[in-house]
Amino acid sequence: MRAFSPTMRVDALVSDWRADRNPKLSSEEQERELYGQVWEAYREGDYGFGLWCWFECDRLTNAFNGAVREVTRVLGAGRYFGFSHRRAVAEKVPVEKIYRPRKGDMSTPRTDAIILPQYQLLCVYLVRAHSGDPKAKAQLEIALGEHEDRRRADAFGRHFDTFKRLLERPSSTEGAPPPPAPPTDVPTSHPPSPGPGAPVARAAKRAKKSD
Repeated sequence: MRAFSPTMRVDALVSDWRADRNPKLSSEEQERELYGQVWEAYREGDYGFGLWCWFECDRLTNAFNGAVREVTRVLGAGRYFGFSHRRAVAEKVPVEKIYRPRKGDMSTPRTDAIILPQYQLLCVYLVRAHSGDPKAKAQLEIALGEHEDRRRADAFGRHFDTFKRLLERPSSTEGAPPPPAPPTDVPTSHPPSPGPGAPVARAAKRAKKSD
């Protein structure tokens, strides 16, 4: 990771890139080309562009009624913004720069502010709370209350539910008993039995003496 650009800068650059698209291309081809450009900026280490890719993936998922295959067809193979990417970005979002407008708030966000959709904000708080951050846990509880009020009207809410399920799923090794510890000492009266190669070694030694 080299940087985490505020989303306002990202949106401005993406708008410029969008304006440079070849108008002769189909809408899907333009989508693929633009997403590829943003994807490369993210892969080069600018996690701010990862937020845009994250939202774009979910926007297309909604548009195609959850058909991931169709989303992949539009974006290009290997470019789907999956859970591992989302978690990595959510871990890197500087929480102190997130801008959350409140009712009656007439101020404009700072130029370095990060503006997140509600469901991405929930994911960020969830990752921080999952790592043991008490402040993020409190922020998550407050934000979840607001999320319940708008769940039915927000088409992106289900993407947070999926993220939460994947983050909190038990690992395959969780709950398994630890492996037995190796013995720390061996009684001298009962030396360990020789390995399979020991008889061969003794036979070779006797043969050498007889020569």
